[in-house]
Amino acid sequence: MEKSNIITRVLGGIERVGNMLPHPATLFAMFAGLIIIISGITSLFNISAVHPGTGEIIEPVNLLSNEGLHKVLRGMVTNFTSFAPLGTVLTAMLGIGIAESSGLMSSSLRLLVLSAPRKFLTFAIVLAGILSNAASEVGYVVLVPLGGMIFLAVGRNPIAGIAAAFAGVSGGYSANLVLGTIDPLLAGLSEEAARIIDASYTVNPAANYYFMFISTFFIAFIGTWVTEKIVVPRLGAYKGDAKPEEIRGLSKLEKRGIKFTLIAFIIIVITMIWAMVPISSGFWENIPLSGFLRDPQTGGLLRSPFMSGIVAIIFIVAAILGIVYGIGAKTLRNDSDVINGMGKSMSTLGTYIVLVFFAAQFVAYFNWTNLGLIFAIKGANVIASVGMGQIPLLISLVLISAFINLIIGSASAKWAIMAPVFIPMFMLLGFSPEYTQLAYRVGDSVTNVIAPMMSYFAMIVAFIEKYDKKAGIGTIIATMLPYSIVFLLCWLVMLIIWMLIGAPIGPGAPMFYELGM
Repeated sequence: MEKSNIITRVLGGIERVGNMLPHPATLFAMFAGLIIIISGITSLFNISAVHPGTGEIIEPVNLLSNEGLHKVLRGMVTNFTSFAPLGTVLTAMLGIGIAESSGLMSSSLRLLVLSAPRKFLTFAIVLAGILSNAASEVGYVVLVPLGGMIFLAVGRNPIAGIAAAFAGVSGGYSANLVLGTIDPLLAGLSEEAARIIDASYTVNPAANYYFMFISTFFIAFIGTWVTEKIVVPRLGAYKGDAKPEEIRGLSKLEKRGIKFTLIAFIIIVITMIWAMVPISSGFWENIPLSGFLRDPQTGGLLRSPFMSGIVAIIFIVAAILGIVYGIGAKTLRNDSDVINGMGKSMSTLGTYIVLVFFAAQFVAYFNWTNLGLIFAIKGANVIASVGMGQIPLLISLVLISAFINLIIGSASAKWAIMAPVFIPMFMLLGFSPEYTQLAYRVGDSVTNVIAPMMSYFAMIVAFIEKYDKKAGIGTIIATMLPYSIVFLLCWLVMLIIWMLIGAPIGPGAPMFYELGM
């Protein structure tokens, strides 16, 4: 009890500190203004750095000058409209909005969980939680309460079911078998930051895909183990008053929609194979447009239309599957329903668009002033002089990300702040932007389940209170802390092993970077 009270007080302190912080959009507005002021101050002193690649002397640019203020005014609109993550997220969300509004996401999650054998039930719940991350908030809204209902229905503690689902949805946030909206969003921010060092550098949305694909099963197994070996024994048998609810299976129309979707999915897979086979593959040469997603010059996939158009592919596939399901399940009756579904997904992004406006200004000013490059060079020199090895560097970044996640919940907000500093710095130390982004994503995921500032944390409290009226923040942290610790340790081991092996972490995404490469 005393230990629980200590945890509750610590979490209460974090919550109070976090509540004192302004909204993330306000933070970016403040940071943008601060960058302008700092640029004026640093320009008064002889602050400079020598670019390690070109030997050029880098000096700060004063945005408080007449010329600088003119640039701020003239660039405000284009900073916003050209900000890489904006268009990618909006485009992907249009397709996912159709899949959500048609009911495809909800039905797919229920089917995955309800069709699993009882001995694999926990694994199915954790895995479904991880997979749900491709569909915005569906996992939090549908799967987390469903996990409690299922556990109660089979005579187990429902809080353990909620914990398993929450661990998958939130703790496994960075893992998945498919690309979601977070992938192009983070890649856009990473690309903007990488161009502080290399103006032509590109980061594709699938940059972390190989690692995240393997992590999906890795985290699902670990989450299952923590649930069965630590959480369930600790919680014990359920002694509350809640009665098992009937878990609604798929209706005939929903099953019909799933069948239609499977047929459409098979056709899409065949089409994708046809579009990506090597153009010189005998039989395929005579088929029109075969291999059209490959690079027309090299015939490869790394710099192909497939990789550069991955966001468009997410939109098209999600839209087609959502429409086909809606037709089969009769949840979409006309084109207006499709458009309304897309519009609904856009309506949920209002605050995000406001945040992006100010984040875009902050990133642009950071680049214009050369402060990001100067800080990166000087920071890299300090770290190099300390002699910190690559593995300690990697662990440090993961831990920094995990700690900041306790205070700032938004993954994009944190990375927009961290990327312009850490990506250039780690590029100068030999790490690729893609690998730096991966380390950030691991840290960002593992503390989600114990972060009061996470946007759905209050909702999880409400779900647990349904089964335990006395539950609060202390209940959640005590229940979820084992997931956070084990996920962190195991993911760090996986990152280190991956580094030692030297395998790529995604298509065309190496772990290391060399200046001038």
